[in-house]
Amino acid sequence: MPRLANENMEMLRIGGKGFTFSGTKIDHLGATEYTLVTVAVDETGSVSGFADELRKMLVMAVEACKKSPRSDNILVRAITFSDKYPKGVKEIHGFKPFSEIDTTAYPDIAPGGWTPLCDACYSAIGATNAYGKQLSEQDFGVNGICFVITDGGENRSVATMAMVKEEIRKSISGEKLESMISILVGINTKDFKDNLDEFYKEAGVTQYIDAGDATPRQLAKLAQFVSTSVSSQSQALGT
Repeated sequence: MPRLANENMEMLRIGGKGFTFSGTKIDHLGATEYTLVTVAVDETGSVSGFADELRKMLVMAVEACKKSPRSDNILVRAITFSDKYPKGVKEIHGFKPFSEIDTTAYPDIAPGGWTPLCDACYSAIGATNAYGKQLSEQDFGVNGICFVITDGGENRSVATMAMVKEEIRKSISGEKLESMISILVGINTKDFKDNLDEFYKEAGVTQYIDAGDATPRQLAKLAQFVSTSVSSQSQALGT
């Protein structure tokens, strides 16, 4: 696998389908338990009218999470998804502690392409499972929470629904994590509510939330929801 510029990070694989992700090397971690957080943001052509607001939402969410009393026990991975990327996903950064995350360096959302929703879910949940397994095998306490934020339904993935369902099954079976919450969030989804609701039910995602229109106020509420959910999941670790 390719080496990363940051020597604290390593590249890892999800299954055998060519999906990869990065995470902090275990010997560089200082706590004994972690909540793994993934935020996946739609970067397809249909978000062109609110791309700047989406980036602000992502920054606000991560910055709010930094203020959690449990911030030293949280590792965050941020990705965007569009079929213009290999395997449908671009990693902004892999699982990192807040001390190594600079949200001012987050790139602009550059809308284009179709919606690989299965790829986004498979990458988010599969990476959590794979990294969580490594941590648990080294006697870390670990749980996870994933947010996949989109304005449209599946139409261009490499991963399949069956692959997503299997990763979700693994994540909630207790094989790899203490617990796992996966949340599908719809924005500006007047024409896709039924599609996303069906996707959430068929895939076995924990929750589907309709976040309403992509206004600054609604996206700020979404950022706060992400932060509150992360804090709650982290506090549940070990219980």
